[in-house]
Amino acid sequence: MGGHAAPDPLRPGRAVPLLIGEIFRRNAEGVPDAAAASLDERVLSHGELDEAGNRLANVLRELGVGHGDRIVTWVDTCLEILPLFVAAARLGAVFAPLNARYNAAEVAPVARLARAKLLVTDAARAGDAARVAGEAAIPLVSHLSGGPGVDLEDASANAVATAPGEPALRETDPHALFFTSGSTGAPKGVVLSHRANYLRSFQGVFRDEPEISVCMFPLFHMGGFTLGLAAWQTRGELVLVPTPTADALLAAVERRRANRLYCIPAVWARVLETDPGRYDVSSLKEADTGTSAVPIELVRALKQRFPGSRTRIYYGSTEVGSGTTLPDADVLRKPGSVGLPSPGVDLKLTGVGEICLRSAYLTDGYFDAPEATSAALIDGWFHTGDLGALDEEGCLSIVGRLKEIIRTGGESVAPLEVEGALAEHPAVADVAVVGLPDPKWGEIVCAVVVPRTGEAPTLAELQGHCESRLAGFKKPRRLELVDALPRTSATGQVQRTLLVEKIVTG
Repeated sequence: MGGHAAPDPLRPGRAVPLLIGEIFRRNAEGVPDAAAASLDERVLSHGELDEAGNRLANVLRELGVGHGDRIVTWVDTCLEILPLFVAAARLGAVFAPLNARYNAAEVAPVARLARAKLLVTDAARAGDAARVAGEAAIPLVSHLSGGPGVDLEDASANAVATAPGEPALRETDPHALFFTSGSTGAPKGVVLSHRANYLRSFQGVFRDEPEISVCMFPLFHMGGFTLGLAAWQTRGELVLVPTPTADALLAAVERRRANRLYCIPAVWARVLETDPGRYDVSSLKEADTGTSAVPIELVRALKQRFPGSRTRIYYGSTEVGSGTTLPDADVLRKPGSVGLPSPGVDLKLTGVGEICLRSAYLTDGYFDAPEATSAALIDGWFHTGDLGALDEEGCLSIVGRLKEIIRTGGESVAPLEVEGALAEHPAVADVAVVGLPDPKWGEIVCAVVVPRTGEAPTLAELQGHCESRLAGFKKPRRLELVDALPRTSATGQVQRTLLVEKIVTG
């Protein structure tokens, strides 16, 4: 029959898309003068952040950066990076931060993977910007403060403050690209959509106060921006700490009257070593942790040091966000557990015990890596590579991993990459790199070396050898000299598990 279909009474209008840029617009309209971010004594309000993001978005559009283009940043933690984060969201461009600890030789291959339109550096890295852009085939170069190419801060000063419209932008479009190590040592770009990042950071409609969150993560790390988005979704503030020493973190809590501090266990251990009376941290209500193994002794110490706060333990990754959560009520009752699946998350174990997670805020996959995506995402489930066990209440414990990646202090280290650097040392005949359990760092990087005849390299010598080859967190913290590496007879592969067992048991 002809005519028009009757309207659906359950869908009277178009749904409002979950776009990251809208968080900043609404905050600027609702609480323009409230603090959005701070670093030391500098404070950026929600109104200022939104306007700066709009101006910068218009500058980027004039440069030819638009919907779907990747913006690679090689910048240390600073307030100036936040308007760029907003601007990318406004344009539908993809924000792709690179590890600021990488040297030029390390960062160029990763930057090339992004197939970016623009490279943004800070003053400390400006001298290598042209080299990196050339090696990574990035056509446009700019800087936040000093360097080659367009000065974004100067250009923004005269730009229009009206938000640029982007009619093609959808909530399922990529919003950010975070690089993580793969089991072969090759980095992979984790694609996160606007929808995924929005849902990961949404804290509900019943929160009774803004979150003021002190950030220990550098702003090339997914964790830093997740903490920021979580705070901004409450009209709150992200407190940046460029060098997360114990004193700097606690001073930031005192200075901004922060109510949340998330630290990995190694950083909490340093915090707990400080004088309890040195800083006023009475505002702290949430002392959270996770990322690596959390000893029960650490939890007890947090309870004693911050008696008015709650502690939650999180398990997750860049690909899945928060996978499981152990709430404050259970952190002492269930030592070693990482809790039940987080709200909106499904969890299952495979036949071999691999942890698989499914939710509405998973990654869409790895950028330009269909094989890696297909291997990790199977029928909607993300295969973590970690091994787990469930107790009678359905709470998860991490018991090992299928992958060989070493997790140390919240960073990922690929053994093959470290082995490649160490193998160039003249005293090294053969080498394997493994992760050893450590109460502070989760794991430490251990180099197991077969020395050349008549040689006996020291740990300090090997660390110095790696100085220009690897970021600091990738350098070995322990050295074991052996006569030979255990290898499989069929393929000659190093038996890393056997190495770890031998070292741990002495």
